[in-house]
Amino acid sequence: MDFLKLLESIRTPFGDVLISLITHLGAETLFMLLSLVFFWCIDKYRGYYLLVTGFCGTVFVQILKMAFRIPRPWVLDSNFTIVESAREGATGYSFPSGHTQCATNLYGGIARSSKRRSVQIGGVMLVILIAFSRMYLGVHTPKDVLVSLAIGTAAVLIAYPLVERSRRDARVMYGLIAFCALIALANLLFVELYRFPADVDVINLTDAREVAWKMLAAVVGICVVFPLDQKFIKFETNAVWWAQILKLVGGFALVVLIKSLLKSPLNSLCGSEVGGFVRYFLMVLAAGAVWPMTFRFFGKLGSKQQ
Repeated sequence: MDFLKLLESIRTPFGDVLISLITHLGAETLFMLLSLVFFWCIDKYRGYYLLVTGFCGTVFVQILKMAFRIPRPWVLDSNFTIVESAREGATGYSFPSGHTQCATNLYGGIARSSKRRSVQIGGVMLVILIAFSRMYLGVHTPKDVLVSLAIGTAAVLIAYPLVERSRRDARVMYGLIAFCALIALANLLFVELYRFPADVDVINLTDAREVAWKMLAAVVGICVVFPLDQKFIKFETNAVWWAQILKLVGGFALVVLIKSLLKSPLNSLCGSEVGGFVRYFLMVLAAGAVWPMTFRFFGKLGSKQQ
């Protein structure tokens, strides 16, 4: 807590606003958007790479959160204050940091898969800035951040050569998907069957169970999407720049609509856990199989312009 109190003592109104903007770069929605940019518009294997690393990092962080159940810094020390604008996004247990893990997997993955030095340096700098922002805002301790950095970095470094090999040998990707399915199932069984102590935060436990169902849905969706693309869809990412923008806007709108519009009816019909599973499965199916079926059309638009 000493380091967090040092940061607390040097906060300024301008710094609070600036760091709050930086921390949003590690949000789930931005991760999803940038991953789809790579998947749809640049290189689908780099997209798979970002999705796999992000998935594995998220599951491991969720397991550790519920295994250790460490409260947030302001709960540990009632005299410590946080930047209030960050409180709404700082839900769940503190250890490890989900934002830091997400940033490491996203920007670290982009840096690792790029051959441009500027992208590599920029990616690493963003990871460091977002990790620092979580401590400056007072929502995570250095231990929370460092463990997430380690988890994210391990996923980035281990997955990259495997995904590259899968370009030539699809069995490698099937192996990665199987591993993802295994840890997703392990996480689900842990939060559903483990007898947590009586003092466990019920809200956090409920959230952890919902996330576990969503993560399992995501990997089940990839289990369907990858073989469909390999055997039937075989989509290409090439198109002129304005067609790429149309492709991205239309596809992301479709995914967001599924995520938002189906939430209430599916939760009412199936409950929040099963409803979340169905919704996230449909999101992955739409993003990985249904929308890519339109890419030949967008590619033709590009060829006409050329």
